[in-house]
Amino acid sequence: MLAAFEGWNDAAQAASDVIRHLTSTYECREVRRITCDGYYDYQSVRPVICHVTGRARIVWPQTTFYEIMLDGGVRMYAQIAPEPNYRWMSYCRQTLNIAAELDVDRIVTLGSMFAPCPHTRPLPVSISEGSCQCEQDREYSGPVGIPTVLDSMAADDGYRTTSMWVSIPQYLGDLPCAQGSLELTRAVSELIAHPLDEGCLPQKARLWAQRATLLTECSETVRQHVQRLERQYDADAAAAKSAAPGAPQAEQLVRETEEFLRGMANGTPC
Repeated sequence: MLAAFEGWNDAAQAASDVIRHLTSTYECREVRRITCDGYYDYQSVRPVICHVTGRARIVWPQTTFYEIMLDGGVRMYAQIAPEPNYRWMSYCRQTLNIAAELDVDRIVTLGSMFAPCPHTRPLPVSISEGSCQCEQDREYSGPVGIPTVLDSMAADDGYRTTSMWVSIPQYLGDLPCAQGSLELTRAVSELIAHPLDEGCLPQKARLWAQRATLLTECSETVRQHVQRLERQYDADAAAAKSAAPGAPQAEQLVRETEEFLRGMANGTPC
C-alpha cells in the first residue's frame, strides 16, 4: 500500500500527485475511508464547498483508500489524505487496521522535501527499507511527519516497510513539481518490479524544467545560486562514483587492506 499525505510532508505536491496520477491512469475504486472527526483543525485544513448538479455541497477533509488494478492483474492499494493535526497514533492504528483488512503486506510511505538541489540535475530520491536506512535517515535528528510515524508503527506490527523521499529545489517554492512525482513513480515501479504507466508525467516534467529555467534566468542571484548547486551536485556524484564498489580507487583500497591483513596474519612487519 502506498501512502502520501498533503502538507508538511508534500513539498510541491510531488508525493500526493503520485497517488493522483495512479488513480487517474488505472482502473481504481474507493475501498475504505477514514472520516475527519477528531483528526483535523478546520482552521488549518478547511472544508471546501463545491457545486454538484446545481447543489452546494461541503467536502470535509478525509482519508481515502483506493484499490488500483495495474496491468497484468497486479493489485495495489493507495492512501491519500491531508496530514492530520491531532491523534497521530490513533490515526496510524486505524490505518494499519484497514491495511490488515485488505491483506496488505508492505507499507510504502511517500514524501517530498525542499532541499538545496538544482533543477538541472536528476532530483535525488532517498529510500529506506526496514532497518536498511539511507544515509540521510541514519544521520537525521529533528521533527518528523506522519509518514515517519506510520512507517515506524507498521514496522513494529511486522509489515515490510519502505520510505521514499524526493528532494525538491528549494528556490522554486511551491511550484508543483512533476519531475519529483516522476522520480517517485519510477522508484515505486522499481520497488514492486512492475513497470508503471508514466502517462503524461514526462511531458509535465519537461514543462516544469522549462518554467524553472525561465524563473532562474529572471534573477542573476538565483542563477548563480543554481550554478553553485550544480557544482556541488557534480562533485558529490563524482565522489560517490569513486567510492562505489567496483570503482578503481575502491578496488585498490580493498587490495591494500587485504594485503595488510594477510601480512598481519603471517606475522609480517607493517
